[in-house]
Amino acid sequence: MHPTPNHLYDAYIFDLDGTVLLGEALLSSAGDTIAYLRSTGKKTVFLSNNPTHTRQEYADKLTRLGVPTQAKEVINSSVVMIDFLKRILPGGCLFVVGETPLQEELLQAGFIFSNDADRVDAVIASFDRTFTYRKLQIAFDAIRAGARFFATNADRYCPVPNGGEPDAAAMIAAIEACTNVQVEVIVGKPSHYMVEAILGVLKLPVEDCLLVGDRLETDILMGIENGIDTALTLTGVTTATVLEVSPIRPTYVCQSLLDLIP
Repeated sequence: MHPTPNHLYDAYIFDLDGTVLLGEALLSSAGDTIAYLRSTGKKTVFLSNNPTHTRQEYADKLTRLGVPTQAKEVINSSVVMIDFLKRILPGGCLFVVGETPLQEELLQAGFIFSNDADRVDAVIASFDRTFTYRKLQIAFDAIRAGARFFATNADRYCPVPNGGEPDAAAMIAAIEACTNVQVEVIVGKPSHYMVEAILGVLKLPVEDCLLVGDRLETDILMGIENGIDTALTLTGVTTATVLEVSPIRPTYVCQSLLDLIP
């Protein structure tokens, strides 16, 4: 038997897809668990590597599903990318292999876009269901001309009710394969950039927080590498069989989010 938490933490950091949500529905017991934790004064924040929805869209979805949430309580890879780029490439010229929500957020943050490879300061790779050969060509030309290469996340697929959708790892791999240049920085989970954003919202030390997620290689690894206790929930991509053979070991294992309550 794997342990479940024997005490409450001051803050709970929840992954969204596969942990709290699956598609357009809350997972079983997620709403009740979060409501209970909040009723005892615990802080909650929500994480997603998926940049195809804005923080406000995630907050609106959670609220609509019965978990009242403000945009500032959601941290996704696009907002972490914006913070990262503002530090190293303020006002830079980008070519974005990504969908409209990420593009709009980057434009609102003061970045400019170009398809002219010689003007591009950085190629941004992301989850992109509109990926085309032309996008690959522009990314290829820009990186060969000296552009830097960053990515929002490296998830292999995004869980959806009927299985999964190929995620940003596929776009990264395509660009790496043709340019022979490895992505320089991936800002989403499990990076320390994501942890900095979380702690900036919570304003608590890591030992007072519990990170809850369904992926060993992103959610759980991020907690382990940053000194945060972790709870793996078996409601998403990780099965008990996969867990048994993985070298990544969570602090706790939960059949559902209800197991978070001692």
